[in-house]
Amino acid sequence: MSPSRVCDGRVVIVTGAGRGIGREHALEFARQGAKVVVNDLGADVDGTGGSTGPAGEVVDAIRGMGGEAVANGDDVSDWDGAKRIVDTAIDTFGKLDTLVNNAGILRDRMLVNMTVDEWDAVMRVHLRGHFCTTRHAAAYWREQTKAGEDVHARVVCTSSGAGLYGNVGQANYAAAKSGIATFARVAAAELGRYGVTVNAIAPSARTRMTEDTFPEMMAKPAEGFDVMDPANISPLVVWLGSNDADGVTGHVFEVVGGQVWIADNWRPLPGADKGDRWEPGELGPVVRDLVAKVEPIPVIGAQ
Repeated sequence: MSPSRVCDGRVVIVTGAGRGIGREHALEFARQGAKVVVNDLGADVDGTGGSTGPAGEVVDAIRGMGGEAVANGDDVSDWDGAKRIVDTAIDTFGKLDTLVNNAGILRDRMLVNMTVDEWDAVMRVHLRGHFCTTRHAAAYWREQTKAGEDVHARVVCTSSGAGLYGNVGQANYAAAKSGIATFARVAAAELGRYGVTVNAIAPSARTRMTEDTFPEMMAKPAEGFDVMDPANISPLVVWLGSNDADGVTGHVFEVVGGQVWIADNWRPLPGADKGDRWEPGELGPVVRDLVAKVEPIPVIGAQ
């Protein structure tokens, strides 16, 4: 096995892999020796519509480079559809080693104008979509472990900077992405006994979702390194999904351009302890003193 092909022999599912970051993940996994299930509903950014075209185009590109891939058009947020995604890997390639949860939609709206349908649609695709696919994959890996198989499975979830720090106009998306980061930590703690690592990434790159929201930031440079090229995200995801990633689990990685760092914004900071129950009136100066000691993390887009 060539040491540069970190996923030789692995079978990988990438959801939302027809375009953008997911497409680059699928292509890079294939370059690194994986057999890939390219899942994509083919929907618009807001989740409406559908087409098998994008997934099929990625499969053709992988096969054109000599790799193995199959398209799947099921909805990640549909319980039975998510199982069919997992079954596609097992039925086509004989097993499943890595699941990359990447599919997502946007329904941006200021909170005072957001409808319950816009809230529910984003929660369904992001949070429920992550749960459904991971749940079916986890059941498969648990059975493999019980059967005596040596499992080295991987799940990579997709959070975002909006989920970690907040973004004005994206209460639904940010809440879902924050939930995904926590979901990954819990899944890592629960699934380690079955030989499964679970991590999340919070990527920043040029996609259909970000080009309209941050047009100046996402603009392609005339020359030099294209920091926002979505292909920059995939090397970390491929490594986290690889044979080499044993023991790395329960983390949230931010990644943009050539930068990678761990996000750790939910660790408790120093506090105050009275040693007894507080009276509401005496907490004012205590809380204000604690807040004054904390460097605030600005919400993106806040005035």
